[in-house]
Amino acid sequence: MKNSALSHTVFRLLLILITTLVLWYTYVVGANEGWNFFTVAINVVTSFTWLGQFTLDFASYLLLASLWILWRNQYSASSVFIALSAQILGIAFFAPYLLYLSVVEKGNVQRILVGNRTAM
Repeated sequence: MKNSALSHTVFRLLLILITTLVLWYTYVVGANEGWNFFTVAINVVTSFTWLGQFTLDFASYLLLASLWILWRNQYSASSVFIALSAQILGIAFFAPYLLYLSVVEKGNVQRILVGNRTAM
């Protein structure tokens, strides 16, 4: 197996592992504490604690990921749906989206990152 093929395989396996772990963890937390995530998240952010800082920092990463999705897909109608899904569902959506891109773009990292854009 070529080095780049091995790298792509490891990347894809990591995405599958992350998705599986986060979905399982989300299920356990939801079953134990209920599914009112947004209320909890808002209360945590407004608590001005380290947990609130971490939550706000993470929400900022989600926003940047969503903006990248919009930009990569040239602000198409479908990219709005994809970006909103990533913003709300986090890595549970974003990791499978990256996995999908890695397959569709046949492991071409430039195409995964910038889509159909050409070099300037």
